[in-house]
Amino acid sequence: MTAATHALDARLRVERAAFSLDLALTAAPGEVIALLGPNGAGKSTALRALAGLLPLTGGHLRLDGRVLEDPAERLHTPAEERPVGVVFQDYLLFPHLSALDNVAFGPRCQGRPKREARAEAAGWLERMGLTEHAGARPGSLSGGQAQRVALARALAVRPRLLLLDEPLAALDARTRLDVRSQLRRHLADFEAVAVLVTHDPLDAMVLADRLVVIEGGREVQSGSPAEISRHPRTDYIARLVGLNLYQGTAEGHLVTLPGGLTMTAAEQLSGPAFVAFPPSAVTLYRERPESSARNVWELEVAGLDLHGDQVRADLVGVLPMAADLTPAAAAELDLAPGSSVWAAVKAAQTRVYPA
Repeated sequence: MTAATHALDARLRVERAAFSLDLALTAAPGEVIALLGPNGAGKSTALRALAGLLPLTGGHLRLDGRVLEDPAERLHTPAEERPVGVVFQDYLLFPHLSALDNVAFGPRCQGRPKREARAEAAGWLERMGLTEHAGARPGSLSGGQAQRVALARALAVRPRLLLLDEPLAALDARTRLDVRSQLRRHLADFEAVAVLVTHDPLDAMVLADRLVVIEGGREVQSGSPAEISRHPRTDYIARLVGLNLYQGTAEGHLVTLPGGLTMTAAEQLSGPAFVAFPPSAVTLYRERPESSARNVWELEVAGLDLHGDQVRADLVGVLPMAADLTPAAAAELDLAPGSSVWAAVKAAQTRVYPA
């Protein structure tokens, strides 16, 4: 992607008392980017900086070639003058206004006549499937309906940058499933840039074209959802996509981990490497197995949790890992915290890639 094709071109530098953000973000028209990261990573800081709610201390922000912020030039475009729409986590709809007037609020602020603004708002509500709720106030709307009103309000100002702050977090699990698919459809039709902040990896995988993972105010990995899922590069990302991840040095099929422990992989590689495998690839035994698996370690069960319809065993010892097994298998093995087990992983179930 060349600079000429960037609708969003930003270097977000924000220095605060106990935290600093330094993040480069570029996006093409129509691209949806998800910012992922643990609490305190800097996701919300980045979103507030893009919105103009938090001034940059360095870097720049350009949108469609227009410079919105450049501290070196003492340029800061106020939030209300930026072509930016925001969908907040709690939606922040005006409780005293109807759904129609909430959506019409933005166009009215842009100077449109009341009749024209309300007609445009009605069109947005129709697109969201909310025509029959046009006269309802936010307090009488369901969570999914309120989310769609908030999205319509953000889109009604025809933003060139759409910011979504945990847009599905306030929804229950059933509603979230339905609204996620609706939101994906609306974002697919949005021709400008959208930036989504979320803690939920499924939201990110379904809604975004590209993921940017932040830790400690810095990007640690970016790429398509498929690339991130297949080749995580930090423990946080590995946990997010459900993989056990280790870093070592590869020589042929053998990966030597810190401390001298080795792991056999199906693929050959030479040099610094990551090796990963899902918890479902781990088979547990109470006695050392007489199997063909070369990767066998004696570990201890630190904890057991339900993980969907599986039992997730948290294992500690020479090579800490997570293992998934059925409730029946867990009962048959008589697993409990403190139990000693043997964990086996076949080389064919591992994935090795350059570090």
